Amino acid sequence: MRSIFKPLESSVKQAPKAGFSRPPRLTVQPFQFGIDLGGTKTELIVLDRVGRTQFKQRVPTPASHYQAIVQAIVSLVRQAETSLGVTAQALGVGAPGTPFGLDGRLKNANTTCLIGQPLATDLQNLLAIPVIVENDANCLVLSEATDGAASGANTVFGVILGTGVGGGLVVNKQLVNGPNRITGEWGHNPLPRWFKQKNAMTSRRQCYCGLEDCIETYLSGQGLSLTYKELNRASDETLTAKDIVQTAQSGDEAARVAIEHYFDALSQSLATVINVIDPDIIVFGGGLSQLPSLCASVQARLSGHVFGGDVQTRLAVATHGDSSGVRGAAWLTRPYLGQSLDHPHDQT
Repeated sequence: MRSIFKPLESSVKQAPKAGFSRPPRLTVQPFQFGIDLGGTKTELIVLDRVGRTQFKQRVPTPASHYQAIVQAIVSLVRQAETSLGVTAQALGVGAPGTPFGLDGRLKNANTTCLIGQPLATDLQNLLAIPVIVENDANCLVLSEATDGAASGANTVFGVILGTGVGGGLVVNKQLVNGPNRITGEWGHNPLPRWFKQKNAMTSRRQCYCGLEDCIETYLSGQGLSLTYKELNRASDETLTAKDIVQTAQSGDEAARVAIEHYFDALSQSLATVINVIDPDIIVFGGGLSQLPSLCASVQARLSGHVFGGDVQTRLAVATHGDSSGVRGAAWLTRPYLGQSLDHPHDQT
């Protein structure tokens, strides 16, 4: 993990002293401060050194205005410091994008106002502490590998199924990042061709990344909605993923088939991941991870697509639910507090 805690030119003005000035020197505690920056909400959590939540707060994300996002994060940190009577020593941030280059500017963010912005630098300039920004899927998998569903596993692949489709990889409790900073971005691989051929799906789906028929365009919430619409052409109604589940449970055949298609596409797409990485466990997060019988339905299909057919990789839903991302962001700060990620519960 690389720190970019150094003075760099910022695109954000320093906060006025009256609004966001650093509070008087407070008690120093080995608390981990983490932020989950989502498209609709921004959440802060403060964990003690054994992972117990000491403070938690959510606010709406001003998703169209970068400077407002930065100020919202600063405000959350100051609220937590005041409430707990402590001073933050470092801040971890899970963002819907990837920090890249010497100044950590974000790329590949589906909250588009973040693209090209030096988020870590701007926050460091305002907070005067180290700020570590990671992709939100990386934070989820780090959280679950540390003290969640995958805490005893060596190789963990984490999957986000929600507004977008992302992924991250942890090996021996360490995040894996390559030179392009896109490790685990399986959602922007092409959907396996066999899926569309089997289900006679001829239309192509445009992805925000500029490619067509990315896995994300079928396995995101919007992707499931589009699949249902293709199967139910007689209706002009657009249903959310949650609506589709409820409609399927009420006996709607198109909704039932749409969910079956979803499980088929997910199992085929994950088979490629298993063939390449061979993880001990795959952990699901995001809103669509709550689809009924997701793990069992996908597990039953995997042997038909994975090389050799004998699949020992386990599937699990994130233990910490929608808090996994923010907890993983908090764990990013442990090296700055002189703590190891190997055995968080051993710290006394």
